[in-house]
Amino acid sequence: MFINQKKNLRYVLPFAVSMLAPAAAYACATCGCSLSTDAAMGYSAETGWRISLDYTFINQNQLRNGSSSVSNAQTAAVNDAGGSQEVERQTVNRYINLGIAYSPSPNWNISAIIPYVSRSHTTYGSVTSDQLDASHVSGSSNTGLGDIKLIGSYQGILPTHNLGIQLGIKLPTGNYGGQNTLTGATVGRNPTFFSTGPNASDGQALDTSLQPGTGSTDIILGAYYYQAISQNFDAFINGQFQSAIHENLNQAGGDYRPGNISTVSFGVRYEANPKVVPQLQINLTRKSADQGALADTAGTAGRVAYLSPGISVAVLDNMQIYGFVQKSIYSQLTGYQLFPRWTASIGATYAF
Repeated sequence: MFINQKKNLRYVLPFAVSMLAPAAAYACATCGCSLSTDAAMGYSAETGWRISLDYTFINQNQLRNGSSSVSNAQTAAVNDAGGSQEVERQTVNRYINLGIAYSPSPNWNISAIIPYVSRSHTTYGSVTSDQLDASHVSGSSNTGLGDIKLIGSYQGILPTHNLGIQLGIKLPTGNYGGQNTLTGATVGRNPTFFSTGPNASDGQALDTSLQPGTGSTDIILGAYYYQAISQNFDAFINGQFQSAIHENLNQAGGDYRPGNISTVSFGVRYEANPKVVPQLQINLTRKSADQGALADTAGTAGRVAYLSPGISVAVLDNMQIYGFVQKSIYSQLTGYQLFPRWTASIGATYAF
């Protein structure tokens, strides 16, 4: 595919931007947050600025355990033996991410992702089969700024600039927190409380993992590689690891640490027509359990694989739009977790 150095360099900057991608910006358990937007953004290593905007919709409406969905009868009987597992009903997530990137040279890139989170959540609580009805449904909704990520990328390792490494940080800019399990006092910064149902009557806060932010400062490590594999097909692979290094929620009965997240994405792009580029990704995610008194340690870990077809279209010389759909092809989840049957993302990027 690549017949000269300039065309080769078209691949670099989107990796630098997209390794910030929505995956770790979302405060979900093990859900559909793993799409790599690198291939979708349109590739360029030219110096200058790049602005991107994307929207992702994730409807977690299927209760799953292990590798299987949970039937209505199984859901009703989760706590019949005296268990205390929360039986969640639905979580609808909408994310808007503003990306700003600056490349002073083909070797370096500095990027930021500023997320806006809109989430509604309903749950039955720790019910038994004779309580699984509308009278036991509690609901909440929250909107606001999420956790901002800043990443520096270096892609000067090879003369072709098709191998890069990244170092970044996630900041605790989104509202976060909950209620201290020992004192009942509110901890964190403006956490969301339930607004309807029994949980609202009891003055309960929304789960800490479902707040707009996590309250933690995280380190982000990443790497990427791409290669033309034929005249019309290009392939890529990238990976990222994110781990909390400081938690603002650190008091007895009010501590919380989000689980580590590892993601790997690989895929191909068909570039016979550079203005309309179909593409296919496979996205792998592994998340360890959240920790602390405010964590759902039993229901926040797992491994997931997604198949993600999509397309990008050049609408102007410096502007690309894209759309993707994700479908889970494998999941192994701990406890009982709400999971999306599919997710969708659309976005645009403009270089200047």
